[in-house]
Amino acid sequence: METITPFTVLAFANLILSSAIVLTAFSLLAYLLTHNFRSPVARAFCALLTFVSVVYAGDVVVNLLNGDPAALNWLRFQWLGIAFVPAAYLHLSDTLLRTGYAFSLPRRVGVFLIYALGLAFCLLALTTDLVVQDGVVTEELAYLAAGPLFPIFAFYYGATTFAGAFNLYRARRRCLTPTARRRMTYMTVSFIAPALGVFPFLLFASMSAYLPPTVVLALASLGNVAVVLMLILMGYAVAYYGILTPDRVVKDRMIHYLLRGPFVGVLVLALMLAIPRLEPILGLPQDTALIFAVVATIVLLQVLIDLAEPFIDRIIYRQDLDEILWIQELDHRLLTSTDLGQFLENLLAALCEILRVRTAFVLTRAGGEWRLEANTGSRAEARAFLRKADDSALVRACTLSSAEGNGARPALDALRFYTYEGYWLLPLRARNGAEALGLLALQAPEEMPALTEAAQEAVRALVSQAEAALQDRQLQQSIFDTLRRIIPELDRIQRWRSTVRYVDTRPLEAIADSPLYAPEYLQWVKDALAHYWGGPKLSRSPLLQLQVVRQALEEEGHPARALRAVLKRAIESLRPPGQRHLTASEWVLYNILEMRFVQGQRVRDIADQLAMSESDLYRKQRIAIEEVARTLAAMEERLRQSAAGKEKEGEDGREN
Repeated sequence: METITPFTVLAFANLILSSAIVLTAFSLLAYLLTHNFRSPVARAFCALLTFVSVVYAGDVVVNLLNGDPAALNWLRFQWLGIAFVPAAYLHLSDTLLRTGYAFSLPRRVGVFLIYALGLAFCLLALTTDLVVQDGVVTEELAYLAAGPLFPIFAFYYGATTFAGAFNLYRARRRCLTPTARRRMTYMTVSFIAPALGVFPFLLFASMSAYLPPTVVLALASLGNVAVVLMLILMGYAVAYYGILTPDRVVKDRMIHYLLRGPFVGVLVLALMLAIPRLEPILGLPQDTALIFAVVATIVLLQVLIDLAEPFIDRIIYRQDLDEILWIQELDHRLLTSTDLGQFLENLLAALCEILRVRTAFVLTRAGGEWRLEANTGSRAEARAFLRKADDSALVRACTLSSAEGNGARPALDALRFYTYEGYWLLPLRARNGAEALGLLALQAPEEMPALTEAAQEAVRALVSQAEAALQDRQLQQSIFDTLRRIIPELDRIQRWRSTVRYVDTRPLEAIADSPLYAPEYLQWVKDALAHYWGGPKLSRSPLLQLQVVRQALEEEGHPARALRAVLKRAIESLRPPGQRHLTASEWVLYNILEMRFVQGQRVRDIADQLAMSESDLYRKQRIAIEEVARTLAAMEERLRQSAAGKEKEGEDGREN
């Protein structure tokens, strides 16, 4: 076992911290690329994370080589990141200023020139000894020596980082709201830490003859601690840029991601690095101890995070805790279409067993059409009944029962079943007995089985449960419909909150009225699809105001044809690659849109071809329409960004 000295402790701590920085930077990079990729600020920060990751990945490898001469190659590899860190800083600060509508063509050109200068220094460091040259490789330290051009690079590094900090100061001064100013303060405080964290690598090259290795390692460790904390703080601030979700959602998503990703990963990394050094103390083979420790740590940390989640939520949602707890409880209690179908199938199976029949199903009515909600037994028989059933006969069956009219459940032998096409039909009613929710259909047995009082009570209870489930689902559906109507309005509010944060008049232009931000936007898309081949909901649709439709009008020559062409493009964008399949899951949304709206087929026929229930088809049709609406919004946003980019280039040209 190696002797424990201050130097070995610092070296091991530095190894763990460098590994933690690589893991944290990579985790933040993955998070921002998947959640905030459309934000220029997030993309610029991702560039900085990439270069910092390269620097510290090289540091980890050098620490593990323990005096191997190959460490010199990895020390030069680090310059793939070191040379570009200042340019990434300037890039990030420029995007933050542009977020505040402070545009400058010279500043943008300067960013590209600084990247080019960084590339030049990188190539010189990798291929020549002008910037750095082979230095010292021992078991204690490995570092490169400064070359003739190193002072010039140090000046470039410091001046560019200072320019980025000054840009950030300007961006903070332009903030209007306390929230934006607070986040910009996070950026300002944490901005310099990664640069200072990379500084010890320059210190090795420039002052190795003047400072003891222990001092340099101590400085590196302190810098690494600051880098980990400040990267997280910067990532937290950047996570709010370019998205329209509420701050509460961003905070919750970010904190839980950091806990389950980097936090768990860093602890596991520390174990993997520490256990080999503790093998003599543990008295176990290294692999055995490592496997048990890593598995136990991962499992226990997940359990602890789950247990701590209520306390974390209290910290995150301290002002809205009651409402959040209510929403979480609602999420657990909601009855989805699939839940309802499974519940009704269980009820139908129990009814069939009691009444000794093979087939039973529940029908509901929506949009003037009957649909199969759930069934047990032969689904083909249920569909055959639905195809040949007369609509008026089914409607009449809904009005026959309700013996008392006050919602009380009559005795089983008094239930007024309506016999039709070999089935007993019983209406399922709301609790007040006035509204028909659907029809229960049971295959009529050749003779009614003798039922005990307990069996009759069970039938009555099952029918009541089916009625309660349908009524609760109907109530929840009305809640969903209300949410669908208000979500566009909430999106518009979030858009307002994300634009009016800086001192300028132009952000207000982004709040111009548009069909995309109207509460009725989703309904307008649905109406336009319903009248795809012509009708007032297409020819008079508010969607005609979209810029993407106006652009298509130049080619189509007629507003309705232009809107139809844009809808067709949106539908085709949802088409998966490869040969078309009717039953493949990835083709479901496209098939529904193409068959229902483009071909104009009936719901019943489409459900048969796609091998799904009509209730499932209606649910997936809603999802498909929402996807079309999102695609239209994305097409419109891309067109607006293209136009805005051209306008900004013109303004930059006029300024200069």
